[in-house]
Amino acid sequence: MEILIIILAIVAVLVVAVIMIYNNLVKLKNRVGNAWTQISVQLQRRLDLIPNLVETVKGYAAHERGTLEAVTQARAAVMNAATPDEQQAADNFLSGTLKSLFAVAEQYPDLKANQNFLQLQREITDTEDKISYMRQSYNDTVMTYNTAIQTFPGNLVAGMFGFREKAGFSAAAEAATAPSVSFTSSAPTAPSGEHAPGTTRQEAPGVGAASGFRMTEPPDA
Repeated sequence: MEILIIILAIVAVLVVAVIMIYNNLVKLKNRVGNAWTQISVQLQRRLDLIPNLVETVKGYAAHERGTLEAVTQARAAVMNAATPDEQQAADNFLSGTLKSLFAVAEQYPDLKANQNFLQLQREITDTEDKISYMRQSYNDTVMTYNTAIQTFPGNLVAGMFGFREKAGFSAAAEAATAPSVSFTSSAPTAPSGEHAPGTTRQEAPGVGAASGFRMTEPPDA
């Protein structure tokens, strides 16, 4: 009888331990999902601002076709990225093209003085700062979650209930240099299918139909 009580007590302790570990893994997984959502919100916010920015610039510098097309292509690449590294590479490209677009504005005093342009520029710059910070926060959250499911006894519970490692943003992608877009202020409008003289057109990585984000959930490693 005593042995049976001891066995039941041990089983009860193990069940409670499994429940506690399971609940902790669920909390950590949900934090990863929340961190991912925060990044997606800021990315979408910036993508929503870009068409207005491009249209505003067109009103003053329509012949800067190469730069404007590069921004549009880069926007499509971000929306179609399939992994965190692809997303970050495309995002780096987009940041580079936006810098070129803002540099174009320096050549047009009327555009620089346009309040709509200045407001969009401020909002995009602020959003980019938030994206950078949130990516680091996401990586920290992913590391905590992955460590929990890799170490004992969490790895046993993770295996039982199908918890999988999540992929973070790699340092290589963060350090990648966005392709540059060169331009000249006197570049005339280029014929269809060609780029304007003095303008280097860069192809954004993984450009496809810009229908929306392909990554709606944190990807597995």
